[in-house]
Amino acid sequence: MILAAGRGERMRPLTDHTPKPLLQAGGKALIVWHIERLVRAGITELVINHAHLGDQIEQALGNGGQFGATIHYSSEGTALETAGGIAFALHLLGHEPFAVINGDIWCDYDFARLPALLEQMRPAQDLAHLVLVDNPAHHPKGDFTLSGNRIAPLPSPLSAPLTFSGIGLYQPSLFAHIPRGTKAALAPLLREQLALGKVSGEHHRGAWVDVGTPQRLHELDAQLRHDHSHV
Repeated sequence: MILAAGRGERMRPLTDHTPKPLLQAGGKALIVWHIERLVRAGITELVINHAHLGDQIEQALGNGGQFGATIHYSSEGTALETAGGIAFALHLLGHEPFAVINGDIWCDYDFARLPALLEQMRPAQDLAHLVLVDNPAHHPKGDFTLSGNRIAPLPSPLSAPLTFSGIGLYQPSLFAHIPRGTKAALAPLLREQLALGKVSGEHHRGAWVDVGTPQRLHELDAQLRHDHSHV
């Protein structure tokens, strides 16, 4: 599932007429980078949620055929936040664990790793697996820490704080108690499961950008164009 329902307030005025996931970097919409990477990794069944200017997302991406994917849409009307949006789309996601990716990040994480990670969640009975990254300048305090492959809450005397990348694997049961159509944030659900030791994680040390402001979009665009001109 790719999360594409956010309003992108910090991205205004760019998002007044364009939904954030369709903003371009390196000549490509942010969400298209994800779709192409997922398809290359063999992950072709996609669910995309939307609210703000969601029709534009459906018009741009269609049924996914142009990418070799099958896209189903979950139209929220009003954004339901992360957990609420996932709960709203559970009927499309099915009964098996699934991956969720924030539509407004850019990263070089290898999505081909995800199926094997999903398999590891079963015997451990983990409800979530989170990909963490080094703290960006705009979020120096981080979100969690990592102890081996287990995620622990902050602060921790043993290990440094890391930031949640917006890439995670989840069991549907994590969201089953959320009434469909209600707003719900993801962080409280994760903290509950952390306390129970039911969240695994890893540290992605490659490229990752939270494209949250026009300035960061501009910097990413410049970087991608520079990289591409040197390929």
